[in-house]
Amino acid sequence: MSLFVRLVRAQLTFGVIFASYMVQLALAKVFGRPGWVTRRQARIDEKNSKRLLAGMLRLRGVYIKLGQVLSIMGGFLPPPYIKRLETLQDAVPPHPFDEIEEAFVKSLGARPEAFFRSMDREPVAAASLGQVHVAYMDDGRKVAVKVLYPGIRDVVRIDMRVIALMVRVYKWFVPVQNIEAVHESLSDLLRRETDYLHEAECMRRMSANFVDDDHILFPEVVDEVTTRDVLTMSFMEGIKITRFDEIRAHGVDLRKLGERLVKSFYKQVFVDRFFHADPHPGNFLVQPVEGSDDAKLVVLDFGAISEVSDKTVDGMVDVLRGFFEQNDALVLQGIEAIGFVAEGGDRALLDQTVKTYFRKLLKLEARTPAALMKANAAELEALADPEVERSELRKLMRSVHYPDGWFYVERASIMMFWLAGQIAPDLDQVQVGFPYVLPLLSERLASTRPSSSPDGDTQPVASG
Repeated sequence: MSLFVRLVRAQLTFGVIFASYMVQLALAKVFGRPGWVTRRQARIDEKNSKRLLAGMLRLRGVYIKLGQVLSIMGGFLPPPYIKRLETLQDAVPPHPFDEIEEAFVKSLGARPEAFFRSMDREPVAAASLGQVHVAYMDDGRKVAVKVLYPGIRDVVRIDMRVIALMVRVYKWFVPVQNIEAVHESLSDLLRRETDYLHEAECMRRMSANFVDDDHILFPEVVDEVTTRDVLTMSFMEGIKITRFDEIRAHGVDLRKLGERLVKSFYKQVFVDRFFHADPHPGNFLVQPVEGSDDAKLVVLDFGAISEVSDKTVDGMVDVLRGFFEQNDALVLQGIEAIGFVAEGGDRALLDQTVKTYFRKLLKLEARTPAALMKANAAELEALADPEVERSELRKLMRSVHYPDGWFYVERASIMMFWLAGQIAPDLDQVQVGFPYVLPLLSERLASTRPSSSPDGDTQPVASG
């Protein structure tokens, strides 16, 4: 499909939605009756959420991936959108088996029966870039066969060019700097997710990082039936992590499960520096442990794996330390270490903004997802600063740089906070993960602690 056709289809989907809100805005100014405007707005949100879902399913490819991300990270969207987009986590329509078999043959040079005793024609999972079928090896092993959709790399390339055009238009209306960096990060992510040899290597590496933890499980790669377009791995049994009633019925303590999930993420980021950047519900299964309230956590889908730099980790530790010590200077130091301060930006304006929002967050005192949900509208609205003029906002945005690699850290952190919050709303995730941060925090403190010199003067201890 050509760039022009994809662009037209995308514009038809998003253009109709945009136009309907423009009409609503005009009518609200003319009539202005609050009750009528609110009711009509609710109807438009409901109708447009259906349009968006239908459009994404029709466009498939990158747009389904975008919808999955928005269903987790799109807190700014009206509730009907979140409700519709959440269906993309599980209910992506599969491709016909004939297409999948053709892609398999093209990649491996022979039909599935040359490698498997049998292979199910119906997929057990369908996603934005490929789908998974169950198969059985000649020795009886049950395996999952993940096959990349035919032509999906070309679709991704075209879609990212379409989205790049939309980004240029978007920047005219919204003062966001470095949005191109986010677009490039998403492009890089999708390139990696369409290389199953890369995914297989990431699966092995992450599994090795948890080799001493028998409560975190990973599939094993079947090398002889794995290529760039086909990934074969051991089939992992389990209950989807968001089927809370079913998990409870097995006697599993959800709080303990939430703690295990959070600890695994903190270990990945702060210890291994190699983390799962797509922790949505479809990528985790739960295996209840017989005779206890414990459970094993199965991790799936390793296409979106990323590394985090030492500089970024140091900055994150400084930010956390700043929150614990209620020290806004440390928070700013951490933000700068991560790489958020743009060269030539207004440092004083950024400094003042960080201090203002830091103090507002401290007053909010919402350390758990449940507490955040209970915060009233006035408290949440207080986080916004109505006194910031648009020109000042643009100046502030020019002072902010979007660091390389931060897209993955931010995305994964938000998704993990949301998922763990669904499992155990009252869980203080920072406290649970703190043991993985503490050694780094101690190192940072030691590197800045003054020591006495022989002549009695205090000198800073050299780091490293």
